[in-house]
Amino acid sequence: MLTKARISDAREIQKIINTHAGEGKMLQRSILEIYDTIRDFFVFKKKGRVIGVTALSICWEDLAEIRSVAVIKSESRKGVAAKLLKASFREAKKLGIKKVFVLTYIPEYFKKYGFNIVDKSTLPHKIWKDCVKCPKFPDCGETPMVKQI
Repeated sequence: MLTKARISDAREIQKIINTHAGEGKMLQRSILEIYDTIRDFFVFKKKGRVIGVTALSICWEDLAEIRSVAVIKSESRKGVAAKLLKASFREAKKLGIKKVFVLTYIPEYFKKYGFNIVDKSTLPHKIWKDCVKCPKFPDCGETPMVKQI
Protein backbone atom coordinates (compact mmCIF):
# COMPACT_ATOMS: atom_id res chain seq x y z
CA MET A 1 0.00 0.00 0.00
CA LEU A 2 1.36 3.40 -1.03
CA THR A 3 0.73 6.27 1.39
CA LYS A 4 2.19 9.47 2.78
CA ALA A 5 4.57 8.80 5.67
CA ARG A 6 3.58 9.21 9.29
CA ILE A 7 5.77 10.06 12.26
CA SER A 8 5.57 6.42 13.32
CA ASP A 9 7.31 5.44 10.04
CA ALA A 10 10.41 7.58 10.68
CA ARG A 11 12.68 4.93 12.19
CA GLU A 12 11.85 2.41 9.44
CA ILE A 13 12.45 5.08 6.79
CA GLN A 14 15.84 5.87 8.29
CA LYS A 15 16.80 2.19 8.48
CA ILE A 16 15.97 1.61 4.79
CA ILE A 17 17.81 4.74 3.65
CA ASN A 18 20.88 4.11 5.79
CA THR A 19 21.09 0.48 4.68
CA HIS A 20 21.37 1.70 1.09
CA ALA A 21 23.77 4.44 2.17
CA GLY A 22 25.98 1.81 3.75
CA GLU A 23 26.19 0.16 0.31
CA GLY A 24 27.23 3.47 -1.28
CA LYS A 25 23.93 3.92 -3.17
CA MET A 26 22.85 7.14 -1.43
CA LEU A 27 23.73 9.45 1.41
CA GLN A 28 22.80 8.73 5.03
CA ARG A 29 19.97 10.61 6.72
CA SER A 30 19.80 11.32 10.45
CA ILE A 31 16.60 10.65 12.35
CA LEU A 32 16.31 14.42 12.89
CA GLU A 33 16.38 14.97 9.10
CA ILE A 34 13.66 12.35 8.68
CA TYR A 35 11.44 13.98 11.31
CA ASP A 36 12.08 17.45 9.84
CA THR A 37 11.01 16.30 6.38
CA ILE A 38 8.44 13.60 7.19
CA ARG A 39 5.77 15.43 5.13
CA ASP A 40 7.96 14.98 2.04
CA PHE A 41 7.98 11.18 2.28
CA PHE A 42 5.91 8.52 0.62
CA VAL A 43 6.14 4.99 1.98
CA PHE A 44 5.12 1.67 0.52
CA LYS A 45 3.92 -0.79 3.14
CA LYS A 46 3.39 -4.52 2.99
CA LYS A 47 1.64 -6.20 5.91
CA GLY A 48 2.00 -2.97 7.90
CA ARG A 49 5.78 -2.80 7.43
CA VAL A 50 7.56 -0.07 5.44
CA ILE A 51 9.34 -1.74 2.53
CA GLY A 52 10.06 1.28 0.33
CA VAL A 53 10.47 5.05 0.61
CA THR A 54 10.99 8.22 -1.36
CA ALA A 55 10.65 11.95 -0.73
CA LEU A 56 9.64 14.94 -2.84
CA SER A 57 11.35 18.08 -1.60
CA ILE A 58 10.24 21.44 -3.02
CA CYS A 59 13.21 23.64 -3.94
CA TRP A 60 11.76 26.49 -5.95
CA GLU A 61 8.51 27.59 -7.59
CA ASP A 62 8.96 25.18 -10.47
CA LEU A 63 11.55 22.70 -9.16
CA ALA A 64 11.53 19.80 -6.71
CA GLU A 65 14.02 17.11 -5.78
CA ILE A 66 13.16 13.43 -5.56
CA ARG A 67 15.24 12.04 -2.72
CA SER A 68 15.98 8.77 -1.00
CA VAL A 69 14.33 6.29 -3.39
CA ALA A 70 14.97 3.00 -1.58
CA VAL A 71 13.37 -0.43 -1.21
CA ILE A 72 14.36 -3.26 1.12
CA LYS A 73 16.36 -5.99 -0.64
CA SER A 74 13.74 -8.72 -0.32
CA GLU A 75 11.22 -6.53 -2.19
CA SER A 76 13.50 -5.06 -4.86
CA ARG A 77 12.74 -5.58 -8.54
CA LYS A 78 9.01 -5.92 -7.83
CA GLY A 79 7.95 -2.46 -9.02
CA VAL A 80 7.84 -0.79 -5.59
CA ALA A 81 10.37 1.93 -6.50
CA ALA A 82 8.48 2.64 -9.73
CA LYS A 83 5.25 3.15 -7.78
CA LEU A 84 7.02 5.48 -5.35
CA LEU A 85 8.53 7.51 -8.20
CA LYS A 86 5.18 7.78 -9.95
CA ALA A 87 3.59 9.02 -6.71
CA SER A 88 6.27 11.73 -6.54
CA PHE A 89 5.60 12.69 -10.18
CA ARG A 90 1.85 12.93 -9.50
CA GLU A 91 2.35 15.08 -6.42
CA ALA A 92 4.79 17.36 -8.25
CA LYS A 93 2.30 17.80 -11.09
CA LYS A 94 -0.54 18.47 -8.61
CA LEU A 95 1.61 21.17 -6.94
CA GLY A 96 2.41 22.82 -10.28
CA ILE A 97 6.06 21.76 -10.32
CA LYS A 98 7.41 21.78 -13.88
CA LYS A 99 10.53 19.67 -13.34
CA VAL A 100 12.06 17.35 -10.81
CA PHE A 101 15.67 16.40 -10.31
CA VAL A 102 17.71 13.75 -8.58
CA LEU A 103 21.30 13.62 -7.42
CA THR A 104 22.23 9.98 -7.81
CA TYR A 105 24.99 7.40 -7.83
CA ILE A 106 22.92 5.20 -10.17
CA PRO A 107 21.96 7.35 -13.19
CA GLU A 108 21.14 4.32 -15.35
CA TYR A 109 18.16 3.58 -13.10
CA PHE A 110 16.67 7.07 -13.42
CA LYS A 111 17.19 7.17 -17.21
CA LYS A 112 14.45 4.52 -17.43
CA TYR A 113 12.00 7.05 -15.98
CA GLY A 114 12.81 9.92 -18.33
CA PHE A 115 15.55 11.67 -16.36
CA ASN A 116 18.42 13.22 -18.31
CA ILE A 117 21.90 14.02 -17.03
CA VAL A 118 22.54 17.76 -16.67
CA ASP A 119 25.45 19.91 -15.65
CA LYS A 120 25.35 20.88 -11.95
CA SER A 121 25.58 24.53 -12.90
CA THR A 122 22.12 24.39 -14.54
CA LEU A 123 20.50 23.78 -11.15
CA PRO A 124 19.92 26.67 -8.73
CA HIS A 125 22.48 27.17 -5.97
CA LYS A 126 19.73 26.68 -3.39
CA ILE A 127 19.75 22.93 -4.03
CA TRP A 128 23.31 22.64 -2.78
CA LYS A 129 22.36 23.70 0.78
CA ASP A 130 22.45 20.08 1.95
CA CYS A 131 25.60 19.32 -0.04
CA VAL A 132 27.77 21.79 1.85
CA LYS A 133 27.01 19.88 5.08
CA CYS A 134 28.02 16.55 3.55
CA PRO A 135 31.41 15.02 4.40
CA LYS A 136 31.82 14.10 0.70
CA PHE A 137 31.41 17.73 -0.48
CA PRO A 138 32.46 18.94 -3.02
CA ASP A 139 33.47 15.68 -4.72
CA CYS A 140 30.62 13.33 -3.88
CA GLY A 141 30.33 11.78 -7.33
CA GLU A 142 26.55 12.10 -7.54
CA THR A 143 25.11 12.69 -11.00
CA PRO A 144 22.53 15.47 -11.36
CA MET A 145 19.54 14.49 -13.53
CA VAL A 146 16.35 16.31 -14.48
CA LYS A 147 12.91 15.23 -15.69
CA GLN A 148 10.24 17.54 -17.11
CA ILE A 149 6.81 16.91 -15.57
